[in-house]
Amino acid sequence: MRNSILIIDDDMDLCTVLSRFLTKNGYDTEIAHTGYKGIAMFTEKKFDVVICDYRLGDMEGKDVVSALKKHNQEVIVLVITGYSDIKTAVEVIKLGALDYITKPLIPDEVLNVLKKALQRSEETNGTVLKKLPTAPSFSSLNGKSSASRIANVSSEYFIGQSPAAEALYAQVDIVAATNYSIILYGESGTGKEVIAKTIHELSDRRNKPFVAMDCGTLSKELSGSELFGHVKGAFTGALQDKEGHFELADGGTLFLDEVGNLSSEVQATLLRVIQERKFKKVGGNKEIQVDVRIIVASNENLQDAYRKGKFREDLYHRFNEFSISLPPLRSRKEDILLFADFFLKKTTIELNKEIQGFEDDVLQTFLQYSWPGNLREFRNVVRRAVLLTEPGKKITSASLPWEITNSRPFSELNEEKNSASPLHQKSSAKEEVNLKEAATKAEFETIMSVLQQVNFNKKKAAELLKIDRKTLYNKIKNYQT
Repeated sequence: MRNSILIIDDDMDLCTVLSRFLTKNGYDTEIAHTGYKGIAMFTEKKFDVVICDYRLGDMEGKDVVSALKKHNQEVIVLVITGYSDIKTAVEVIKLGALDYITKPLIPDEVLNVLKKALQRSEETNGTVLKKLPTAPSFSSLNGKSSASRIANVSSEYFIGQSPAAEALYAQVDIVAATNYSIILYGESGTGKEVIAKTIHELSDRRNKPFVAMDCGTLSKELSGSELFGHVKGAFTGALQDKEGHFELADGGTLFLDEVGNLSSEVQATLLRVIQERKFKKVGGNKEIQVDVRIIVASNENLQDAYRKGKFREDLYHRFNEFSISLPPLRSRKEDILLFADFFLKKTTIELNKEIQGFEDDVLQTFLQYSWPGNLREFRNVVRRAVLLTEPGKKITSASLPWEITNSRPFSELNEEKNSASPLHQKSSAKEEVNLKEAATKAEFETIMSVLQQVNFNKKKAAELLKIDRKTLYNKIKNYQT
C-alpha cells in the first residue's frame, strides 16, 4: 500500500516539484497552498504524513501542527523551514512535529527523513512498520535531557550548567540523529573536535569510523592525497597505495578541522565528491563509492570567507545544512569552577597523585581570567598546576602560569577599551602624576592585551608590537620583578 502525503506550502513551484519527486518514489500526494486549506483537507481525508512549511501566507506552520495534532494525535508531521536555528526546531517538535527539513530541499535528504519518519511510526493504516533501532528521541529537548545523553557518550567533555552550555547541548542532541552536514564555529580550544565526536556517537553511524583531519597542517600538494588517497607511483615518494580519509571514514563521519585552509583546487574536488559520493585516488582511474557524513570546523566565518573570494560559495552551502557556534569559556562563567574540578579529577587520575583542591584565591583567578585559549588552555593550566603541587596539598597561585596570575580581569580590560586612556584623564590636584610610571603601566597593559589576542604566542605578539622576541621577554621579566 502506498503511503499518502499531504504537502502544505504556499510556494506553488516547490509543491509541484516535491509532489512529482515523491510520486516517482512511490508515494501518493495531495497539495494545499494555504494552512486553512490543508487543515480542511486533513479533516476530510486520512493522510499518513503531512509535510508543512513553517511560514505560510495565511498562518504559521506551528499553528497548523497544533491543529493537525488535535484532530489526529498519531499523524506524522514534518516541517519545512528556511530558518535552521534551534528555536524553530525545538518549537515545532514540542508541538508534535516528528522532524524538520531545511531549505533548500535536497531530494535525497527529503526521502531519508520521510523514510525514517515512517519507520518510527508503530502503526500506519493498520500496517505494523519497523522502528528505527535506538533512534535518538526528539520528544524532550531541554538542556538537562540533552546534557544527560551527551554525558553518556562523551567522557572527554564535561557537561556544564550555564545557559550557553544548555543551548549548545540541545543543538547537538537535535542534529545528531540527522544526516546533515554541519559547520562548527568557535574560537581555538572550545572543543570543536570533541563536539564532532559526540555528534557521531549520538548518530546512527556510531558503529562506523570517526576520522578527523586538520586541514591547517597540510600543504596544497599533500591535502588531495590525505583526503582521497593515492596509488603507488602517483608522485615522488608515493611508494605504495594509500587510503585517504574519505575511504577510511566510509559509513561513518569525517571531521575536517580548519576547512577554510583548503586550496581552491581541493575545494573543487571536494565539492564533486560530496555531490557524487564517489572519488578517484590521486594518480588512479578507479572510482570509489563512499557514504560519509561531513562535519567541518572553522575559526573564521565561512560565509564571510566566500564573500571575500577565499572559499567556494557552492561548497559552503553544501556544508551549511546546520551550523553550531561553540561558546567561549568567558561567556559561560557559571561552568568555570565545575570545569576546574573536572580537569583536576582527570589529571590526578592520570598522574596518580592526590591533590586536596584549589585555594580560594586560585578559584577567584580562574573566574576573573579571560581564557583566550578556552577549554584547552584551562585543561593545560590545571595539569601544570597539579604537576607542580606537592601530594596532599592544595593548588596555590604559585603553581599557575605568570600570564594568568598577572593578567587584568577581563571585565576591567573591556571597560578600559570603552573609556578614554588614563593618560588623557584629568587628575585631581591632590594626585601626583608620575609620567614614567604611567607610561610603564600603559605599556604593560598594551603587551598583555596583545598577548591575550594571540593566545600568548610570544612570537606573534612580538610581531604585532613590532619588537623582537628578546625585547618582549625582557619587558615581561621586568614586569615580574
